[in-house]
Amino acid sequence: MSGQLDARAPHLPGLQRAGLLISIGLLASLAWTYLFYLDWNMSQMNAADMPDPATGLWGVRELLLLFAMWVVMMAAMMLPSVVPMLLAFAAMSRKMAANPVVQNHIAIQPWYRSWIFLSGYLTVWTGFSLLAVLAQWGLHAATVLSEMMVTTSSLLGGGILMVAGIYQWTPLKQTCLSHCRSPLAYLLTEWRSGAGGAFRMGFTHGAYCTGCCWMLMALLFVVGVMNLWWIIALSLLVLAEKVLNKGLWLARISGLMMMVWGGSMLLPLLTA
Repeated sequence: MSGQLDARAPHLPGLQRAGLLISIGLLASLAWTYLFYLDWNMSQMNAADMPDPATGLWGVRELLLLFAMWVVMMAAMMLPSVVPMLLAFAAMSRKMAANPVVQNHIAIQPWYRSWIFLSGYLTVWTGFSLLAVLAQWGLHAATVLSEMMVTTSSLLGGGILMVAGIYQWTPLKQTCLSHCRSPLAYLLTEWRSGAGGAFRMGFTHGAYCTGCCWMLMALLFVVGVMNLWWIIALSLLVLAEKVLNKGLWLARISGLMMMVWGGSMLLPLLTA
């Protein structure tokens, strides 16, 4: 269904399309390079250099560094999956700018509107990053995170997996995922002109995207906030859910796997 919508989307010239893809690719590459650097840096640390989870609350510096890490990590994970929506938005902006009926209401070029749209999208994920930092701070204060930022509580880890798995089957997840899979449907019904309109549309899309993926990001507290291979795996799952023909069913199947995994962690506690 989403493929048919995309096929009827306005055309974006090859040069503009390539420029936008290269720009997003460079931005995502910088984010992933930073994550690979952090992973390499942690691999060079001795056990004695690792932060002790029981040493109390972090200071402002630690929280700011953690916030920066989450912001970059969310950008690295989510930029590839926003590309179909961004290309459709750029094409629609170009079409609307060429329409003499509406062109007087668009004071900026389609290229810049695309970046304003993206800034609105990333603003939502920046807000999510702040909430993730606060959650990690709380888990650290409760001494249930290891030095590798993995929960040490089977009850908490199993609970997160179970909730994430169940969420994959909820109507809210399916609604948000359907939105992300149908760029043209969103653009046709929620179009806004001007810079403020572009930001608002990007922000709204980011809210749907967060609604689709927030519990997948919570899994990082189970597998490791800085476990690079799990970050890559979750990024691929997010992308596959949004672009594959069976993405809706992929979300449900992955949800079942999460519930089985969570149940395997919780069952020994229930039978002890």
